[in-house]
Amino acid sequence: MSAKEALDIAIQQELDLVKIAPNSNPPVCRIMDYGKYKFEQAKREKDAKRNQRIIEVKEIRMSPSIGLNDFNVKLKNAQKFLKDGDRVKVTVRFRGREMAHTNIGEELLTKFADECAELATVDKNAKLEGRFMTMFLSPKAPK
Repeated sequence: MSAKEALDIAIQQELDLVKIAPNSNPPVCRIMDYGKYKFEQAKREKDAKRNQRIIEVKEIRMSPSIGLNDFNVKLKNAQKFLKDGDRVKVTVRFRGREMAHTNIGEELLTKFADECAELATVDKNAKLEGRFMTMFLSPKAPK
């Protein structure tokens, strides 16, 4: 029907004529209460925003010469972060002559990943960037 007829029908029903696909041939329009439509759309967006959870990246820093108890404390903290649904960035910092033994840091990170295996998956394997070797762990999806 013509745009004039559609507009007359919309006015009779006290509703709005809204163009859905203005670029098509002929343009597609719908008769509806535009204010109510905008309100419902805003309400849906607000609900979606409320149900969203922002995933943070928590960082655990270690050195290659870390003691066993210190390692266990860092491991417990990382497991707590993973249970909360956050990603964990595990970093080993090399100082001075430690740079010659980067394999120790890599072994430390693999041990860390093995200990967290039931809670997390490895996003990015251990990679040396300057004086830091980093690895990313992300929580496994709940079943």
